[in-house]
Amino acid sequence: MKSEKQKMLSGALYNALDKELTQDRLKARLLLKELNDSREDQGPKRREVLKQLIPNKGKNVYIQPPFYCDYGYNMNIGKNVYFNFNCVVLDVMAVTIGSRTLIGPNVQLYTATHPMNAKERASLLESAKPIVIGEDVWIGGNTVVCPGVTIGDRTVIGAGSVVTKDMPADVFAAGNPCKVLRELEQ
Repeated sequence: MKSEKQKMLSGALYNALDKELTQDRLKARLLLKELNDSREDQGPKRREVLKQLIPNKGKNVYIQPPFYCDYGYNMNIGKNVYFNFNCVVLDVMAVTIGSRTLIGPNVQLYTATHPMNAKERASLLESAKPIVIGEDVWIGGNTVVCPGVTIGDRTVIGAGSVVTKDMPADVFAAGNPCKVLRELEQ
């Protein structure tokens, strides 16, 4: 029989109130508290907290506090990635971010989702779909990326967008819902 964590990571319905998952979130929240309470001049402390919070990150990943996530260990971040102020990553399932990607302020990446059927939703079970963001992507401030979305390499997502479906590489896309507005020359 699968554990709730195994169900979560496989995309099946799972119970988020499971003891193991609750402990994992508590550990992440305590690390986030340390990160978010740190001062600008405490770079070494921030790097150590991020190393514990997000073990699967490349070199030169900079996250400007405040920052929030569910687990941390479900994020796979390339090198030279920048998160601006007040980002939220609901990393119930894998969130993969390619190298040299820029994440604007107030960007929210949601892998968590809930059943559309009201009776199923009332069971308090939830599920998740992974998010994949390519290399050299720029996501403008106040953007929401929904569960299961892939954003191609070198794409720019305009500020305030709600990305509900996959975006190809080398485009400028924006809006609610986000749509491709033009191709970008590289």
